Amino acid sequence: MSMPPSPTAVEREVYTPTALTRFVRDLLEDVLPLIWVEGEISNFSRPASGHLYFTLKDAGAQVRCAMFRPKSTWLRFKPGDGMRVLARARVSLYEARGEFQLIVESLEEAGAGALQRAFDELKARLAAEGLFDAAKKRALPRMPMRIGVITSPSGAAVRDVLSVLARRFPLARVDVIPVPVQGKEAPPAIVAALAAASRAKAHDVLLLTRGGGSLEDLWAFNDGAVARAIRASSIPVVSAIGHEVDFTIADFAADLRAPTPSAAAELLVPDLRDLARTLAHQHARATHLLTRLLESRTQHLDHLFARLNAQRPQARIARADERLLALRARLADGMRRGIERPMMHLAALRARLQARDPASLLAHKHARLHGLAERLRSAEQRNLERDAARLAELARTLHAVSPLATLDRGYAILLDEASGRVVRSVAQASTGQSLRARVADGEIALRVEKD
Repeated sequence: MSMPPSPTAVEREVYTPTALTRFVRDLLEDVLPLIWVEGEISNFSRPASGHLYFTLKDAGAQVRCAMFRPKSTWLRFKPGDGMRVLARARVSLYEARGEFQLIVESLEEAGAGALQRAFDELKARLAAEGLFDAAKKRALPRMPMRIGVITSPSGAAVRDVLSVLARRFPLARVDVIPVPVQGKEAPPAIVAALAAASRAKAHDVLLLTRGGGSLEDLWAFNDGAVARAIRASSIPVVSAIGHEVDFTIADFAADLRAPTPSAAAELLVPDLRDLARTLAHQHARATHLLTRLLESRTQHLDHLFARLNAQRPQARIARADERLLALRARLADGMRRGIERPMMHLAALRARLQARDPASLLAHKHARLHGLAERLRSAEQRNLERDAARLAELARTLHAVSPLATLDRGYAILLDEASGRVVRSVAQASTGQSLRARVADGEIALRVEKD
């Protein structure tokens, strides 16, 4: 039996502990890429340096982890023992102790992290399909009278929405379309409610809403079928899911996203107080227009009187009188229509507001407008009566100074037969001259006899 070779006879590679651990560390970091590891935190510590040290474990094993500054300062949550997390890390070795460890690059809560990745993937896929294109967004009605609210009938969100709608715009009819807003049964129920409302066309706008919650609570609204049902709806859809910081796939697909359910209700309808101010403005504008119309027609009448004063013949006076009567009729008709149209509109609006118990300010404005209309009618009647009296007086004056009226009193006008000129003195007449005497009902042929 031969003897084994002497140790000095064989060349040997000898490592120190430092060299060996450095070699193993380099080997691990070169071979293994960044990986995701999910586990439960234990032995968590945060020293003054700001670095994080903890252990990730499951039922069968555990591994030490380190997360260095500044990446530890970027965390959006506060890790602690017992928390299940998802770590993106490099496999390495802690040389000083020769311990296998993970160098953590990012850390997130396990459930939320998986859901967030699913959310981002679905959002990118639907965006590529064009479901979120701004050009496809529909405009909301300015004053919706029929509103469908798709939500849980027992949640706080529906109470907030109904309260705001009743306060701002009680004229609108609001229908609550009940659906579950959480759990596996929620997405198909929401899709069915959207499709039924779209077919019925009984609403001017739809509001899809629920209160706040965790990402898991809101997950029913991160569903591709829900997003497609929103875009397929024939009625504009407003989305108000959770709080202001919460975003869901339904928000991107909707025609308008509101930060909260209460904010959505305010965006949907106008404020009744704004309507009252608009009504007051319209009332003032109508009063101004009617006043200007009255001034214009009165000025026109004055112009007609001036023209009548310049035209003395009876025939022109008669024609002017007929024209005045026609203008009076047109003016009265125009004034009546100009007052009745806004009055009818206001009466209709007042009836609708009274059916919904409108504010007392609207009733006061209506009463004031009615009083102004009555005053306008009375002023118009007095103006017309005064103008008619002035016209009659002018006609009498014109008739009194007319030559024809003088003839009616027994006077005659002598005209020279040959020249047609008026004979005003005896010196203008000669023996044998032919004259014509014009009286009220005709002419008399005359001849001058020798004196």
